Amino acid sequence: MMDWLLIIILAYLFFSFGSFCDKLVLSGATQRAPRPKSYTFYVGVFGLFIVLLIPFIKFGFPNNTGLAWIILDSFIRILGIYTMFVALERFDVSRVMATIGATQPMFIFILTWIFWGPQPIAATYVLAFVLLLIGSVIISINKNVEVTGNYLKITIFSSLMFSLDYIFSKFVYLNQPFPQGLVWINIFMFLFVLFFLVQKNSRKEIFAKQMILNKRTQIAFLCAQGFGGVANFLQSFAISLAPVAFLAIINSLRGIQYAFLFLATLFTSFFFPRILKEELLKKIVIQKTISIIIIAIGLALLIK
Repeated sequence: MMDWLLIIILAYLFFSFGSFCDKLVLSGATQRAPRPKSYTFYVGVFGLFIVLLIPFIKFGFPNNTGLAWIILDSFIRILGIYTMFVALERFDVSRVMATIGATQPMFIFILTWIFWGPQPIAATYVLAFVLLLIGSVIISINKNVEVTGNYLKITIFSSLMFSLDYIFSKFVYLNQPFPQGLVWINIFMFLFVLFFLVQKNSRKEIFAKQMILNKRTQIAFLCAQGFGGVANFLQSFAISLAPVAFLAIINSLRGIQYAFLFLATLFTSFFFPRILKEELLKKIVIQKTISIIIIAIGLALLIK
């Protein structure tokens, strides 16, 4: 098995847990939910804890090229996170995350071609990519929910930002060691979210009592950040290890995350509807199950 494959599967498992906790906070299941701007701010702040790695790595200042990619990637990632939280607040979590995941591989494939040119890859891996992409698309389809222009604009834009994040972070890790690059990216993400404090209204949202004092919100948020922190570390490590040709495949594996998220949502909606309740029509369950099977076949081709 390729070194990065198991790492990215674990990353998407933790991403699904983090997305589930994000929805609990932003849906209002934890009493009054914080606004996406305040949520993004705290994501950037909590990401600064990565500096605790500094004593255990060879840490130094990046070169000029590496610094440029770090700054660009940090800004793009914050923009992607913010727009994703806006979408999560307005629309169904499973649909938003699946739509972003279904479109990202195509964006990454195109961006890889733009930045590095055509990449040679075995036919088996191409078939695996297609199956994983189809599985992600199927799991995102929901005929019972109207897809509006606003929905498409916010989710597609967020998907594009996260796709650029994949490309730019690869450039970061090509210019310097993985641990050092990861630390610097999170440092600049923290610096960028500080700009949210410039506006008075933003400061009120960020330091609102509901965000600071609501214990259930705190628990859900801390869980989301814990899972998200582990997931981001594993995903970044996988990106640093994988060849450029496999970047789109790495992202197409995100269907695994949505499968995990669907199963978690299904379980909670059935057994704990007061915490989170989403539509569970029989045809939707069948649709998601079929997509999970297709994703599993695509994964099997990669492992083979």
